[in-house]
Amino acid sequence: MDAVVKAHDGKVQMIDGSVVRVHQHASGVKKSGDRCVGRSRGGLTTKIHARVDAKGRPVRLMITPGEAHDVTCAEALRDGLDARAIVIADKGYDADRVRAHIRDQGAIPNISTKSNRKKRFRWKKAIYRERNHVERFFNKLKQFRRIATRHDKIGATLFAFVQLASVRICLRSIESTP
Repeated sequence: MDAVVKAHDGKVQMIDGSVVRVHQHASGVKKSGDRCVGRSRGGLTTKIHARVDAKGRPVRLMITPGEAHDVTCAEALRDGLDARAIVIADKGYDADRVRAHIRDQGAIPNISTKSNRKKRFRWKKAIYRERNHVERFFNKLKQFRRIATRHDKIGATLFAFVQLASVRICLRSIESTP
C-alpha cells in the first residue's frame, strides 16, 4: 500500500523506514486478510517506509511486513522524483540498482556507503546531516499512540491512520504558530 502527496519541496528528499511493533491482540486475524505483519528479531512487526521533503513533510508512504528490507521498497518510494533533486538515504539503501534508479530519474543520490563495499561512492556529509528530517517525521508519527502500538488487525486500517497522522503533521508544519 502506498500514498503520494503532491504539494512538497522537491529539491531535497529523504527516504527511510521504521519498524512498528504489533500488539499481541492485533495478530489474531484470519490469514485471508491483508495483515501486513511480518516476523523479525523483535517479534511481529510492520515497517513504515516514507519519502519526506526538506521540511520533513511526507511525499510518499508505504507499509510492508516487518521483515521486508528497505531496498525492496526503495523503487516505489523513488518514483516521481524531480529532476536535479538530491535524495538522501542511509546505508540500508546502498545498492547499485538504487543509485542507478535515482540517476535515471535525473536526481542525485547522497547515500553513505557500507563499510564492506568494494566500490566506494562519494557523498557529502554536510548534506547527509539533513537526513534527520526523516527521523523526526517518524518520531512525530509515533507520537500517535494508535500507530506506535499497532492494535489494528488489518494493514489497510493501519495505513489509513498513518495517512491521517501524516496529514496532521503536514498541517502542523505550515501553521503560523509553533
